[in-house]
Amino acid sequence: MPEPEDLCLNGGGLHRDGLKAWPDLWVLPGKPPHARPAAMAPPDRVPDQTLAFSDELLLRVLACLPEPHLTGSASLVCKRWMRLSGRLRRRLVVRDWAFVTLRLPYRFPDLAVLDLFPASVAAPAAPSRVSPVLTCGEASLTLDPSADPPLGACRFLADDVLDRGLAVIAARFPNLRRLSATAASDSAGLMDVASGCATLQELELHRCTDLALRPVSAFAHLQILRIVAASSPLYGTSEDGGVTDIGLTILAHGCKRLVKLELVGCEGSYDGIAAVGRCCAMLEELTIADHRMDGGWLAALAFCGNLKTLWLQGCSRIDDDPGPAEHLGACLTLESLQLHRCQLRDRRALHALFLVCEGARELLVKNCWGLEDDMFTLAGLCRRVKLLSLEGCSLLTTRGLESVITSCNDLQSLQVVTCNKIKDEEITPALSELFSNLKELKWRPDNKSLLAANLVGTGMGKKGRVFSKRILLGHQRVKEKMLNYPTVVLLS
Repeated sequence: MPEPEDLCLNGGGLHRDGLKAWPDLWVLPGKPPHARPAAMAPPDRVPDQTLAFSDELLLRVLACLPEPHLTGSASLVCKRWMRLSGRLRRRLVVRDWAFVTLRLPYRFPDLAVLDLFPASVAAPAAPSRVSPVLTCGEASLTLDPSADPPLGACRFLADDVLDRGLAVIAARFPNLRRLSATAASDSAGLMDVASGCATLQELELHRCTDLALRPVSAFAHLQILRIVAASSPLYGTSEDGGVTDIGLTILAHGCKRLVKLELVGCEGSYDGIAAVGRCCAMLEELTIADHRMDGGWLAALAFCGNLKTLWLQGCSRIDDDPGPAEHLGACLTLESLQLHRCQLRDRRALHALFLVCEGARELLVKNCWGLEDDMFTLAGLCRRVKLLSLEGCSLLTTRGLESVITSCNDLQSLQVVTCNKIKDEEITPALSELFSNLKELKWRPDNKSLLAANLVGTGMGKKGRVFSKRILLGHQRVKEKMLNYPTVVLLS
């Protein structure tokens, strides 16, 4: 074994006496130890043929790619392709707020649709490693098992950080058409967006309060607005936080060109909805989700003189005190009434809703609770219905369905999906004759009906029944043979 001093660098290579002690290390004659053989040498780099294309021509080629390939594979080819593909990107969801202020204007300079809400939600601060985290959409909430209730407040970035990011958006994206952001307590950031993004048409605001709605009136061309009110359990605001009649009145006087309005978790009453109906004369679609309004707000819908579609989503109650029927009024221009995931157990409130919407041409009920036969008969007030769609109404029976559709003389389309108590064998001749006169019929009340419809002409259902009969007959014959055997008595 050589000495350690023999294994040292000497003139750009290892000492030859030291190499003799390493049988696995061999050196080609005339070449240094670190040189590669010719077969292992890297191939010559092929020149980029797209360098001969101008940016305008390459943009036209990249514009033909679908969105996943444009943002995925194409942007990884080289820095030039990444820069050009960023110019073609029109929609983006940001999840890191630092990217908004540092790299967003340079990476995607021509955005038209921008969602900043996921980036405004701060990472949940778990008190310990074992604390569970509840994630609902883009918001993450930390659960404290020792607290009552265990649900903590959703943490957002500081207001000054949000305002700085919105200022960057206002300065670098003048052609922005849709923006989703989190409202701050002060209105500096939204005011910058209103002055910088003059063509903004659609706005979605989370964690809204009455004061946060003041800069909304500065958006001159706003047509679609979605407001998610700040609720105390979720956002950790005070008890008086949220959107009340004051905020709805500010909104109504500032956004008179609204076409679509969605109110999520908003409070208020008759006065707020009436102000929206009087001031927003162009309003065609109104969505009310998980509302906390006082009784009597249904009567204010009569002020919406151009309303075409009314959506109720996730409402635990419709109206606690709708008032006398003669004071309700009606939406004369209403064409579509849609109820999704609502509690329909209050007969008086449901009666008032159908009275206000008695002129609707479309009635869609999906995954609503409490819709029994006696409650569904109230839908007969809407006698002009041409499209009736029922999905997930597990308490509705065939008798309740027949009592309503026989009173709708203009019915042209019927859709019944996943209503398990509606049976095929309970269809009467009058109901079957009505089905034959419809222009469109989608009949899938339960999985059994869907399976039977899919097995028509295959013979699969019959084969199983014949096979089971053969097995039963075989067992019966064996049993008869056993009983016919003579009895043998053993005498000792």
